[in-house]
Amino acid sequence: MNKLFRSTTDSKLTGLCGGLAQWLGVNPTLFRLVVVAAALCSFGTVALMYVIGSILVPKVPYSHF
Repeated sequence: MNKLFRSTTDSKLTGLCGGLAQWLGVNPTLFRLVVVAAALCSFGTVALMYVIGSILVPKVPYSHF
């Protein structure tokens, strides 16, 4: 089973979208576009969830490569 980590190789801000996209098996760019569109339409709720997720989800450990 895959564990959820923030990406260190596919990172734009915190690596959360890159890590989530890898965990879900989808294109990271498409996933980022969906998150940005959702953040704009949700009056900041998705942006708040992104910040909380960035704090709670750990970065990928170096031994995981």
